[in-house]
Amino acid sequence: MRGALLHAVGDDKLDIRDDFTLAPVGPTDVRVKIKATGVCHSDLSVLSGVLPMPLPVIPGHEGAGEVVEVGDHVTSVQPGDHVIINWTPACGDCPNCVVGQPHLCMTFVMKSFVEARFRYGGDTPAFGMAGCGTWAEEIVVPWQGAIKVDPDVPYEAAALIGCGITTGVGAVLNTAKVRPGSTVAVVGCGGVGLSVIQGARLSGATTILAIDPLESKHELAKKVGATHAITPDQLMDATASLTGGQGFDYGFEVVGKSAAIMTAWQATRRGGDVVVVGAGAMDDTVPLTAFNLLFEGKNILSSLYGGSDVRRDFPFFAGLYKAGKLDLESMISSRIKLSDLNDAVASLKNGEVLRQIVVMD
Repeated sequence: MRGALLHAVGDDKLDIRDDFTLAPVGPTDVRVKIKATGVCHSDLSVLSGVLPMPLPVIPGHEGAGEVVEVGDHVTSVQPGDHVIINWTPACGDCPNCVVGQPHLCMTFVMKSFVEARFRYGGDTPAFGMAGCGTWAEEIVVPWQGAIKVDPDVPYEAAALIGCGITTGVGAVLNTAKVRPGSTVAVVGCGGVGLSVIQGARLSGATTILAIDPLESKHELAKKVGATHAITPDQLMDATASLTGGQGFDYGFEVVGKSAAIMTAWQATRRGGDVVVVGAGAMDDTVPLTAFNLLFEGKNILSSLYGGSDVRRDFPFFAGLYKAGKLDLESMISSRIKLSDLNDAVASLKNGEVLRQIVVMD
């Protein structure tokens, strides 16, 4: 089967090849034929080494497809079911799962660093990003990593729910719990940032400020729910005009940079919530003083994968999409083929596109 392989961090090109094979399906595994998969900034972070992964690795984690085989002990799905890939499967037994934080479960994530599910070139092992590797035509995941979804939801939309939508909308609904009538500032208007904006709209926020240095992204931000859009240098004036200088109730950082976290901090009022959504580098330090942390009274919240329980949230977001409450079509820049991935990666690096979806043959 075909797939795109990263041999080493920093490689200029992915190795797109057609000789991949999969490990056998175990008793608790599911084999999925990928129908659509996104090209996400987190994938770029794997290519650059910001998100460490075992090598060689097939990137891709935002995907949806059809179940083609299940292990003997699997009862949650069956061949023919449409599923969304969950890149943080919950084991159900670890301390995080037991206290109701399945999005923090590391059981299968850690296994993915030692279990190579793919083979190529005969018998050379290759890993899947976060145990997934949706930039391949088929993958094998634990049953917890394949969540059944309504077949009326197109695969392209379902793929977006698999990461960008869940991360962004979940940050609003699950982590911040934005209240109706609130004011919200969103730093970064990529795919996840637009999802945060949509979540704020769904929550009844009355003022939603989109902040992005690329003015080309402002129109789409307003289309999906932002009431205002500015570049970062205009933040002080916008804070004065929209909040009377007090700051916003919630500031969401959706870039993965310490500078963006500080922009969200500056936008947020005293006593407000600063929500970190972007995946940053381990050596990128946020320059906050102990004085400011205490006396400004702001709450810093981490929102990994939108704080979601995907067993609940994937179907919920699919329902919102079907009801016309989530605009997913506007978030898709283009539909491409797997063979176009190198060009797609280059376009995303250059900031030329929002979300490209690989549609498998």
